[in-house]
Amino acid sequence: MKIKYFKYLLIIQIGLMFGLPARSFAQNGLQRLDDQILIDLSKTRTPEKTGFFMFLSKNNDLVNVGVPVGLFAAGVIGKDKEMRQNALYVVSSSAVNALVTMLIKKAVKRPRPFLANVKINAVYQPSHYSFPSGHTSTSFTTATALSQAYPKWYVIAPAYLWASSVSFSRLYLGVHYPTDVAAGAVLGTGTALSFKFMRPN
Repeated sequence: MKIKYFKYLLIIQIGLMFGLPARSFAQNGLQRLDDQILIDLSKTRTPEKTGFFMFLSKNNDLVNVGVPVGLFAAGVIGKDKEMRQNALYVVSSSAVNALVTMLIKKAVKRPRPFLANVKINAVYQPSHYSFPSGHTSTSFTTATALSQAYPKWYVIAPAYLWASSVSFSRLYLGVHYPTDVAAGAVLGTGTALSFKFMRPN
């Protein structure tokens, strides 16, 4: 029953994301707001802040892999079955999220901000499409799954602080629109919540 429920959630989630055709990103009010936010943020850059946000973006994958690996290792060492199950929950959520994010990117094909608007100056120029933000979706999947597994304030607060900081770094660096980041946060959170059935009872 739980698996069936998960399938319905995933279908709805994918349907909502795929229901946003590329033309919805035409030059309308929301697109202009997206552009203006990135242009304004680029004017606030300093070498120190740029270095910090590059560090966050570059180490996102390391954290997303390190969390379940650390949990699993601690579970094996401590002979803690629940911790090993939580590691499986986190890594499964992350794997499915990565796949869904890739599929949505290929379906929507939204160009990166610096390709769509010459006024947007990115710190660096990653390849692939822009919508949704992969860094955001993966960081929010990890933060949500970890918070569900260990619902304590001292786990939740740093987990979401990390995810939010990584998400903001994508805006600051000029490589994603705010709507890319918002969609990534929704997708990542939704994926982790959809996999709650994998948590130990």
